[in-house]
Amino acid sequence: MSVASPRVLGILSACVLPLLTGPLAGSLAAQSVDTAVHRGDGRAVVELRHIVTDRDSPADLPLPDEEDAFLIAVFGDRTGGPADGVKILAEAVADVNLLEPDLVMTVGDLIQGYNTTVPWLAQMLQFRLIMDQLLCPWFPVAGNHDVYWRGDARPVGEHEANYETHFGPLWYAFEHKHTWFVVLYTDEGDPETGEKNFSKPASQRMSPEQFAWLDSVLERASDADHVLVFLHHPRWLGGGYGDDWDRVHARLLAAGNVSAVFAGHIHHMRYDPIDGLEYFTLATVGGGQAGDLPEAGYLHQYHLVTVRPDRLSVAAYPVGTAIDPREVTGDVAEDARTLASSWKPELSTLAMESDLSVDGTLEVTVTNPARRAIEVGLGPEGGDVAWTFDPDHVHARLDPGASETLRFRSWRSKGLAESLAVPDLVLDCDYLGDGLRVPIPQKRLGLRLAVDSLPRARGDVPDTALRLDGSGDWVDVDHALLDLPDGPFTVEGWVHANTFRSRQGFLNKTQQAEFGVFLDGGRPAFLVHLDGRYAEAVAPEPMLETGRWHHVAGVFDGEQVRLYVDGQRVASHAASGARRISPLPFLIGADPDGAGGGVDALDGAIDEVRISSTARYDGPSFRLTARHLPDRDTVLLLHMDEGLGPWVLDASPRQIHGTRVGEARLGERP
Repeated sequence: MSVASPRVLGILSACVLPLLTGPLAGSLAAQSVDTAVHRGDGRAVVELRHIVTDRDSPADLPLPDEEDAFLIAVFGDRTGGPADGVKILAEAVADVNLLEPDLVMTVGDLIQGYNTTVPWLAQMLQFRLIMDQLLCPWFPVAGNHDVYWRGDARPVGEHEANYETHFGPLWYAFEHKHTWFVVLYTDEGDPETGEKNFSKPASQRMSPEQFAWLDSVLERASDADHVLVFLHHPRWLGGGYGDDWDRVHARLLAAGNVSAVFAGHIHHMRYDPIDGLEYFTLATVGGGQAGDLPEAGYLHQYHLVTVRPDRLSVAAYPVGTAIDPREVTGDVAEDARTLASSWKPELSTLAMESDLSVDGTLEVTVTNPARRAIEVGLGPEGGDVAWTFDPDHVHARLDPGASETLRFRSWRSKGLAESLAVPDLVLDCDYLGDGLRVPIPQKRLGLRLAVDSLPRARGDVPDTALRLDGSGDWVDVDHALLDLPDGPFTVEGWVHANTFRSRQGFLNKTQQAEFGVFLDGGRPAFLVHLDGRYAEAVAPEPMLETGRWHHVAGVFDGEQVRLYVDGQRVASHAASGARRISPLPFLIGADPDGAGGGVDALDGAIDEVRISSTARYDGPSFRLTARHLPDRDTVLLLHMDEGLGPWVLDASPRQIHGTRVGEARLGERP
């Protein structure tokens, strides 16, 4: 009957665990001490059943039951879905082989069917070749797709003869480890007309022959621990199935040891216990599946059933969730983490003209840093209606160390300033291990636009500030545009925080390089990476209050790093050397991670951010100004008053312009 040689998985086995003597020995004496021997040093070695130790401990380590138990898997429908649904079936087979149950049951609709003999035989062979890869026996159940004929010369019984020749009996039973498995056939058809139809009650009645056989099997299995029943149509749901199941249910209930009934057909999971008898309906293993409500049972899945003499334990597992731990080598774990955390393709820069139009080719160079191949998909998403890309999506497979440049012709119509929104480039990536595919979290890459032709901030608009909520929003200034030369510089800004994190980014271009201003717990600090390490000027204590504005400035003059709060020098430290340059962006309101994204984002408001290529402040104090003016030393000046699309306009001669990320917005000053 089965199509693979049996391999039995013993779920419970004798267990050897370290057990403790002393107080524990007395508490476990009832478990029978097989031997008590002494070592040469006089310490006792106590053996309780299979547990051996010479340690003292009051802990109790009860042994598992030694009763017989076993595991089975149950597969749902394969049919009604796309042709590549067989790939999902193959994935389920690979999953279950990792678990290696005693056997696999099905609940029907094994093949697409609804055809004539030749295509039926081809589909049967395809299904069996996949299922024959199981390491355990499997057992079929006939469904409507397996037996319904479509086409000329319809034979009596339609495909029933083909099914019994190549799959097995339409109904049958067998015993395994004191449990009986009963397979029923739910498409016998109308006894008067022979019509097979799963939506007509007259076609959904159990024949006297099958009912008599069922009765005899239940009698034969009367001393079994369990009887498990498998069929295709969940007739207990009524409706088009009619009420014939009532008499079958009564007979199963009268047997006293029928524990569960399993069916399929409806392509989603259901649990409908009746009179203490458990009825399970399975979803699909490759069949037609919406998949939109997986937590409610609309998914590709299989059931795992642990059978013990006094109970069943049933769990549903989504197809593809079983992982072979032998496949997750150190290389796989490290490569996947690299791709997820710090890997970032290189994007060329598109020029945006003063009329906000774009006409160019976007080049994205993808390099595979991993030790195995990767597959990537890349395409633009979002933005305003004026954008057009050709193609709209590209795919590539890269071997280890390989690079490939992917290109998009890119256009944006001129004007439409009010609706200006820049699309992201969305990157999908799968890491290809040996026998395993690891989806890497999707990355969204902001387009790089040369925006120096955008208008410079005028500085004569109503005063606003950058508003941030601390949950993934900040302003990003591209490193290549910032281009702060090595040597003396000043970084400063106003901040109004609602809260301070224990680690709080403010004005940062860190990651073992460059510089940063932190506000950890309200205690500001200025760091500059010089000659391989950070030189720090840290306030002696928390001095920033929530709910009020503070000015914080960091100064490096080539010989010293200094920190100023509200115009007063609060810390300084002798320091010199070359600043380590980093390609990561300058973030306003966060701290960059290894990939240039933001962490430790600020909840509050920021205003008047300026970077200067000179040491602006010296001595113990300076006079604060509410609004900075640009001069020849100004590298970046964001008044946080004027924006265009995603940009915060720069008032410096450089016209760098920062890019708002997440929900960052320009709004009224708090």
